[in-house]
Amino acid sequence: MEASIPPGDIGFIGVGAMGRPMLGHLVERFSPQKHIYIYDVVPSLVQDTCKDNPQAVSPANSPKEIAERCRTIFTMVPEGPDSRTVYLDPSTGLLSTPNPNPSTLYIDCSTIDLSSSRAIASAVHSTHPSSSYYDAPVSGGVIGAQKGTLSFFLGCSDTDPKLPTLESLLSCMGSTIIPCGAPTYGLAAKLSNNYMSGLLAILVSEAFQLGMSAGLSPPTLHKVFKSGTGQSTIADKFCPVPGVVREAPSSRDYQGGFRVQLMRKDVGLAVAMGKEGGVELGFAERGLEVYEKACEDERCRGRDNRVVYRHLGGKEDWEGREEWERNGYEENEKRT
Repeated sequence: MEASIPPGDIGFIGVGAMGRPMLGHLVERFSPQKHIYIYDVVPSLVQDTCKDNPQAVSPANSPKEIAERCRTIFTMVPEGPDSRTVYLDPSTGLLSTPNPNPSTLYIDCSTIDLSSSRAIASAVHSTHPSSSYYDAPVSGGVIGAQKGTLSFFLGCSDTDPKLPTLESLLSCMGSTIIPCGAPTYGLAAKLSNNYMSGLLAILVSEAFQLGMSAGLSPPTLHKVFKSGTGQSTIADKFCPVPGVVREAPSSRDYQGGFRVQLMRKDVGLAVAMGKEGGVELGFAERGLEVYEKACEDERCRGRDNRVVYRHLGGKEDWEGREEWERNGYEENEKRT
């Protein structure tokens, strides 16, 4: 599918926990044919990323400079105001250049509010009419970004003429690409997914505590949930109980993964989307309250969102944990 890749170099804005490994897969795929220019509001992230790939990656001083150099531009920033600044700032934004590259392809992988995405899309179409802007938020967390197995939810139809190009680019970083129908639909799909994922983290944490209070071990409960109707990725791969699943952030003191502050943001955006659409969300108020309090909890702030297990009082030094970890996860799984 190389023929469908746009000519020119690639820009990438936002090289944090998600963006940096995503960028790494682009380097593997396109270097040395294409050079990649990067920008982040944290200079040290740019410096470290460039040191990792000195021949393939160079820093840019602003989003505007990236727009002047590149024909394909990815953005991966935390919130709607960040995306608005990256695209719309009159001095340094992507759209501030008077001489943009023709037919630039903008792909925003950020999870932001729908109104910000609409404003950016409108600005792209009015100021750079030959260019295209797509919302393409991701699911899969840091682990998925590192492994190149992310899911992309695209704000376009399955008949969009640029879909083959988008698939060629995004398949470097992900294993699943779903056209969701129209602009902002990718974001709506992602917020719906994260609303469910965020509340599941709370429910799974409580379910483990429930079973453990009756004497069941976390590994046994993990196997039960994996085999029963309560099965979910949150219980299986992102188990909130430390020490049960080797690759789960919980087993690394909840380091890495999808930060609790970001989940609070996404649940809040989902609640706002529900109000806009006239949908009554029965668990929204309690779920949002849990995340807001977890973000205020010094033991939880900055950690993976499954740290709600800790915030809710879950037992981390459960009986048998040391032996379970010492014997090896894989061998244990065979015996349980």
